[in-house]
Amino acid sequence: MLTNLSLIGGSDGPTSIFLAGKMNFGWMNVFGLIIIVLFLIPNIIYRVKVKNYQKLYANKFMKILGQIGQYGCMFLMVFDFGMGELGFGSIEAFLVYAFGNIILLIFYWILWMLYFIKEAYWKKITLAVIGTCLFLLSGITMMYTLLIIFGIIFGIGHIYIVSKNKPKLKE
Repeated sequence: MLTNLSLIGGSDGPTSIFLAGKMNFGWMNVFGLIIIVLFLIPNIIYRVKVKNYQKLYANKFMKILGQIGQYGCMFLMVFDFGMGELGFGSIEAFLVYAFGNIILLIFYWILWMLYFIKEAYWKKITLAVIGTCLFLLSGITMMYTLLIIFGIIFGIGHIYIVSKNKPKLKE
């Protein structure tokens, strides 16, 4: 006869794993990889579609700051940089991570579709803010300090550059 086993304080198996702090991804986060791929697809489509895009404002320091933040975030969303931090402290944190990122990606894609139809400055700024929120949400819910730091760096650099760059297409 099979009995119902509980591991910690009467919790079921999956909840016990979260409570024990064992819910981590090891060295690679497949969910993070999927999020990054879905995040990059509209950006790649835009760069392929609009080959004559020109930026009006270029502050090299802020551009580099934004790129350091972006590449750092993308790397840290997928890989644990040996800090042993990548994981969730609770089932609630995992649910906020999962549903929060899904909602942010849905808004991100909808806004990109609207941007493809008609470019607008407010849409570009909102896309930058959503991207920053995605990285920060992931870092906070995974308790991944490096990702939070790089998310802040990305937000400062990217939002600043986007705010100074009103898209202008060559004619």
